[in-house]
Amino acid sequence: MSDNNILVGYLRKGMDGQIKLSINVSAFEDCETYTTSDGQVYAPLVVSVASLEKILTGERAVTTISQKVNE
Repeated sequence: MSDNNILVGYLRKGMDGQIKLSINVSAFEDCETYTTSDGQVYAPLVVSVASLEKILTGERAVTTISQKVNE
C-alpha cells in the first residue's frame, strides 16, 4: 500500500487578510468522500499546518490543498 496525494487546490492570504481557497472542481470531483450518520457527504482535505503558519506570517504566499489517498 502506498500513500498518494491528489492536488485539489491552493490556499493563500488575500490582500484583505482573509484566507482564500481555490479549489479545482475537476480534481474535487475525483476526491474520495465519506458519509456521516446524518447523511451529509464530506471530502476530507488536508493543508500543512507549518505551511499555513507561514502564509499567516507572510513568509510564504501560497500552499496546497490536497487529499491523502491510500492505494
